[in-house]
Amino acid sequence: MILRPFDPWNSPLCTCPPKMSLNPYTGCPHGCIYCYASSYIPRFQECRPKVDLLRRLEKESAKIEPDTLVAMSNSSDPYPPMEKEFRLSRGCLKILKRRDCRVQVVTKSDLVAEDADLLAGMRATVAVTVTTLKDAICRKLEPGAALPGKRLDAMTILADWGVPVSARIDPIIPGINDYEIEDLVYAVVQAGARHIVSSTYKARPGNVKRISSTFPDAGVVLKTLFQKGSRESGSLLLPRELRCDLMQKVKDNASKMGVANSTCREGFPSDPGTNCDGSHLLPPLHFRDSPRTKSQSI
Repeated sequence: MILRPFDPWNSPLCTCPPKMSLNPYTGCPHGCIYCYASSYIPRFQECRPKVDLLRRLEKESAKIEPDTLVAMSNSSDPYPPMEKEFRLSRGCLKILKRRDCRVQVVTKSDLVAEDADLLAGMRATVAVTVTTLKDAICRKLEPGAALPGKRLDAMTILADWGVPVSARIDPIIPGINDYEIEDLVYAVVQAGARHIVSSTYKARPGNVKRISSTFPDAGVVLKTLFQKGSRESGSLLLPRELRCDLMQKVKDNASKMGVANSTCREGFPSDPGTNCDGSHLLPPLHFRDSPRTKSQSI
């Protein structure tokens, strides 16, 4: 199956609305050292396109309701460098547009901006993950992903085309990027984000070791903190009080900037009228406007 029901490991902390999950690629080249998907997808850093993807999606999407929410992607970034050659994500968007599906794109890549024209003409929202504003930290934390400035530029391009944009400040890792919260919120809002979703680092097998190897000082602190935390759906959580403090800091700064805020798998309330995944930003069913040109952008 290409389209699968979104499954957050049956976590009681997940507040996502019902949706389908679509991953045009298997594996991801970003090499994020906190990645959870690498714990269950073999050869995860070896990104490869799904075989016969577009034909299969045409067939499967014909069986779903037009208003279905489809998330691209929950395990592998839909815009790896090979998207420039294969254009699978763009092909998927065209099919989902014809089916009148609602689409939520999640990415760390600036390549998503190349599809701004297509996204602007369909019921789509884009969430761009920005975990740090510092290139040096990004290169250690997410060595294969686009640098922060490129992601912010992509957000601005999308927003200028009228595509509703969320920012994912996720994960927040004590000792690595927690001190950047105020600057991160300011930067993503300036780039065009209308909604911010945040989450603290949740450890999965293997990634604590990677973080400790890359950031030794932070690794020592994290090991101590996780001993005082809890376990949920196969992940280690930081102590509740610390998670609450970090999420409150994001919320306070988002409120100051006038944008809505949600949390992801934290168990804390989001702003009224918001969905944690940003899908509340999607236009209604009757939306049929044509893509705006750059000269028409606001």
